[in-house]
Amino acid sequence: MLDARHIGPTDHVWQVGALCHAIADAIDVRFNPVTVDGEISGFAQASSGHCYFTLKDGSGQLRCAMFRRVASLLKFGPRDGDRVEIRGRLGVYEARGELQLIVESLRVSGQGTLFEQFLLRKAKLEKEGLFDSSRKRPLPASPRGVGVVTSLGAAALHDVVTTLQRRVPHIPVVLAPASVQGEGAPQELSEALCALYQLTGESAGAKTAAVDVILLVRGGGSIEDLWAFNDETLARMIARSPVPIICGVGHETDFTIADFVADLRAPTPTAAAELVSIPNSTCLEKVDELGYRMRRNLVNYDDRESQRLDLASSRLGRPSALAQRQRLVLGSAAQRLRHGVNLALLGKQSDVIRSDGKVLPALEHAIERQRNRIQRAALRLGLLDPALVLRRGYAWLTFEDGRTLTSTAQAVPGAKVRASLTDGTVDLTITNGNAI
Repeated sequence: MLDARHIGPTDHVWQVGALCHAIADAIDVRFNPVTVDGEISGFAQASSGHCYFTLKDGSGQLRCAMFRRVASLLKFGPRDGDRVEIRGRLGVYEARGELQLIVESLRVSGQGTLFEQFLLRKAKLEKEGLFDSSRKRPLPASPRGVGVVTSLGAAALHDVVTTLQRRVPHIPVVLAPASVQGEGAPQELSEALCALYQLTGESAGAKTAAVDVILLVRGGGSIEDLWAFNDETLARMIARSPVPIICGVGHETDFTIADFVADLRAPTPTAAAELVSIPNSTCLEKVDELGYRMRRNLVNYDDRESQRLDLASSRLGRPSALAQRQRLVLGSAAQRLRHGVNLALLGKQSDVIRSDGKVLPALEHAIERQRNRIQRAALRLGLLDPALVLRRGYAWLTFEDGRTLTSTAQAVPGAKVRASLTDGTVDLTITNGNAI
């Protein structure tokens, strides 16, 4: 307990709020703006969108507040354990008297230069079409062999092999080891992929399992740890793959250029192995189902054919009944035919009877009309009879050869002609143009 004597009459007595405000002003003048490096702990996001967490290292910790506007601009989701660089302003939360850092920007520690390189390289390869969905290939339903590219000492290798052994122990696994971190990692990864390419399709030898799909995997880490998978040469090597490639690098929130180029991205190495391995139990269940369907179809077929056989047997066993049915059918058809013919004959007979009263009058009228035409023609023909002309004193002169004498130019002296008169003929001789 403080002794009242220690408080001098001239000492200034602060109000709590005023002191907090003064401290905040002093910190603002002395430090702000400030950039702090540390590890996120206790990250939480309120319903308002504001985020609160603690930034710590081995020797201290600092409360941080990141408001919704800043949080909405982040390109990744912060989580506990992330090492980050924060730029912001120190202040005092006067309601609780706590020192806090108001976050104005946040990025993964050391991300600045590498992240910019990542974005530039990603944009370049995307423009070239290496990320196009049209070049992505479907995974084989049952691969003959699975190729794995990772480090021999990586936990990812253990996860992948364990998963494949548990789910598809019958499928061979071909390992192409390579460093997954460090300066020479991109080249080793490319060489490992190239080695597996020699085992795809018809290139695989008789003593080597053919590889139908490749897993490119490693565990999580910082952007520096995963940087080998952002290599441009490695990306182009992935794009050249003759078989589908699944990239399972890092954790679910980690993205590399290899993820975009690969035919499929898996959130983890274990998930990558699961994507290419249908469990034995599933295959056996499918076989059992197909066997059941086959047996059921055979039973149904047997039942159906047995029914057909029974029906055929029943028909063959009673041919007389079939003949009797056919006889009835023929009798009915003959009766219908006779009835139809009788109806047709009756109809025609009625037509003839109806037409009799019209035919005879028409025939008599036609005969009378023809008789009148003949009489008129005979009258006209009689008017043209030469005998009528001869009766009026004319004669018809013809030569001995039957030619008619019609002109004095034809009258040659001494020529014999015959004159036809109304009651006979007279032979004449022409002299000096006169007949004698």
